[in-house]
Amino acid sequence: MRVNTGKGTISVIALVAIWSVSAIVSLPGLAVSPILDDMQSIFPHASELEVEMLESLPSLLIIPFMLLAGRWATRGNKLRLLVVGTTIFLLSGIWCTLATTLVELIVASSLIGVGAGMIIPLSTGLIVDYFTGDERVKQLGISSAVNNLTLVVATSAVGYLADVEWHLAFVVYLLPAVTLMLVPALRDTAPAPEPASSAQNRQTTLNVKIIIGLVLFYFAITYTSLIVTYNTSYVASLAGMRSSDAGIVISLFFLAIMAPGLMLNRIIAIFGRMTNLWSLVVMSIGLLLMSLPNPTYVTLASGAILTGLGYGVMQPIIYDKAATNAPPRLATLSLAIVMTTNYLAILL
Repeated sequence: MRVNTGKGTISVIALVAIWSVSAIVSLPGLAVSPILDDMQSIFPHASELEVEMLESLPSLLIIPFMLLAGRWATRGNKLRLLVVGTTIFLLSGIWCTLATTLVELIVASSLIGVGAGMIIPLSTGLIVDYFTGDERVKQLGISSAVNNLTLVVATSAVGYLADVEWHLAFVVYLLPAVTLMLVPALRDTAPAPEPASSAQNRQTTLNVKIIIGLVLFYFAITYTSLIVTYNTSYVASLAGMRSSDAGIVISLFFLAIMAPGLMLNRIIAIFGRMTNLWSLVVMSIGLLLMSLPNPTYVTLASGAILTGLGYGVMQPIIYDKAATNAPPRLATLSLAIVMTTNYLAILL
């Protein structure tokens, strides 16, 4: 069975290989979250700074290595870069599952940030290389859906595994092994050249004005949407709800981000050039519902869903615009610049 790319076809296994990269880029930091509160009991002599480093260092390292990977992708073999980054990620994940000291965990987690930074631009960069036109937009939407679905499933799994034994929380970091096994499928399927009539081939270098605009826009919607993930638990607690209620609301938010990716072309066909505007309106209504005084479970859940739906439409469109405003050889670099904004917003 073959999959249409807009400029030819590729095998299903090659497509699954590309999706697998989208799945693993959401993992860094995931295993640490459920055990942060237990660090003092697991490591009685750990300082507050060490615990903070365990959470922040991987994200800090992701940003420079994303930019470096974008640059390296313009010069070298992208599949080699994928293999190196994924191998670093996997070996560091194995180290996390065997670590006996907090220092080991900090170093191993930081190396995961290095590996993840190298492959994050490729999660969309490979889609841009293999697909074009409407098929590219479709696959960028599916990539976003795969990313967020993995986040939801892995978050649930990590919570249960951490309750059994804290080392088991890091088992999710072994998922890159699947990507490494699928890389040969990509090596045997070279991407077809971009059609001469495509928007990318009309670019001679990065369209700096557009890229800066995308960076600012992406930062604004990402920073704003993070209100849901970072504040829902506090709002729910003040309203007398259980922690599990807050967890469900946050899961609904990620599921809502995922949903539009599965039908993105249809959404764009309906709303046309107004797609981003309507998405902003939906996202704003969602955040307004979540900010109402005396919140109920229904208002929080509805607000999270609407916020996620709005964000879930805009994210893959931003990635597509980043790619089409750069020539093919610089598309991954353009994506790396724009995607770095996501992690900068998370840190801030």
